[in-house]
Amino acid sequence: MNQDMKIFEKSESEVRSYVRSFPTIFTKTKGYKMWDKAGNEYIDFFSGAGALNYGHNNDHMKQKLIDYITNDGITHSLDMASAAKAEFLEKFQEIILKPRDLDYKIMFPGPTGTNTVESALKLARKVTGRTDVISFTNGFHGMTIGSLSVTGNAMKRKGAGIPLQNVVTMPYDNYVDDQSSVDYLERFLEDSGSGVDIPAAIILETVQGEGGINAASFEWIKKIENVCKRWGILLIVDDVQAGVGRTGTFFSFEPADIKPDIVCMSKSISGYGLPFAITLIRPEIDQFAPGEHNGTFRGNNHAFVTATAALDYWTDDKLENSVKQKSQTIMTFLHKMVENYPELQGEVRGRGFMVGIASDVDGLANKIAAKAFENGLIMETSGPNDEVFKLFPPLTIDDEGLTKGLAIIEQSIKDVIKQPVTN
Repeated sequence: MNQDMKIFEKSESEVRSYVRSFPTIFTKTKGYKMWDKAGNEYIDFFSGAGALNYGHNNDHMKQKLIDYITNDGITHSLDMASAAKAEFLEKFQEIILKPRDLDYKIMFPGPTGTNTVESALKLARKVTGRTDVISFTNGFHGMTIGSLSVTGNAMKRKGAGIPLQNVVTMPYDNYVDDQSSVDYLERFLEDSGSGVDIPAAIILETVQGEGGINAASFEWIKKIENVCKRWGILLIVDDVQAGVGRTGTFFSFEPADIKPDIVCMSKSISGYGLPFAITLIRPEIDQFAPGEHNGTFRGNNHAFVTATAALDYWTDDKLENSVKQKSQTIMTFLHKMVENYPELQGEVRGRGFMVGIASDVDGLANKIAAKAFENGLIMETSGPNDEVFKLFPPLTIDDEGLTKGLAIIEQSIKDVIKQPVTN
């Protein structure tokens, strides 16, 4: 082990994970690049697990934050009124919600993705007076007890240490090839002998990130919304990872032409990687009493500043069009990899800049991700068995960076498959 890394082994909890996958000390980042203490340069196809959609140290946001701090702008304010919060609320309404004909109240539930999911689940149960929630196979929604209860991963669920209750798991789109999962869901709701009560909510990701880059069809998503409307069930879309342009549009559900009752957002909503989350709530169901859900760090004004600056990218369709164009390049590349390297036993998955290759060869995806790190590119794996290596470049990456990154991935595939794969 590198001598510098021993402090982490000695002093940091065994729960650490990414430091094991990327065993080096990073010292500097810019755009799509990262540098470590030894001066090695890496192309970042990880983007903070989707928290850095605009890249590292984005100049526009950085200057706004520097100016705010230099002028002694308020940092911490709980949920008191601040100029930074007011500007974010106004700009989010004008740039994001109104052009999309979306009417939501904005709640600040706490700084992370699991906070917004917890608030959504609590509100759905309060509004409907019902207890159960329907989630989907391979879904991932967070690591606190409520959000963990609607998460599918067995290892993460086991970490709770207690039974995770009041949730029914249904098959996600294409989980079972020979039947419609929506028909299956409706049969359970209709059958008084199914053991499934009418739930308070259905929660879903339009593209499952940690669950294996499974992309639901727009038709399936629309059918789920129709089920919710027929049965008076609230629809919660978890857009923590798939949102803020990651799949090609600001909200991942836009192409499906739906309007969820509640939308959960975090990760790249702050724009700069600062802790920040919002819960979007249809006004009629905004029924929390004052202070009924609160938290010390729901007034992160530095994040308000950078989140507001990030919205400048959405005043026109330039970024959105760039993502759609580059995503075609990425998808073409991935299909070429599956075709040219049959040893992968691969399947292309995902949408937009949230894509990857699932390999039926045990351990192969992990080996390719590890080799990519050796070759100067950072990417991670996902899926219940880490069977998918996934590509999460920043949305702002230029053509040169994208081309270099894809070339490193192909070289890493070559490096790995020429060797026998062992368990």
